[in-house]
Amino acid sequence: MICSAKGCRAPAVWVLAWNNPKLHTPERRKTWLACDEHREHLSSFLDIRGFLKDVVRLAEWEESGGRSGPSAADG
Repeated sequence: MICSAKGCRAPAVWVLAWNNPKLHTPERRKTWLACDEHREHLSSFLDIRGFLKDVVRLAEWEESGGRSGPSAADG
């Protein structure tokens, strides 16, 4: 899996779980993938719009079957 940042081909390390409350039910989670370099930029883009719900390491996301848990945004 690769980073969702435009033009980036780096391996994804992070899952950014988000939803647009105008379009999605509260429990729905869309995802973007991010490499270490683009995690902050993509997270900020979603957070400014009020869309960001969680940031989790890709390995943890896969282990949990795609369910978000405690945020890993700070570490």
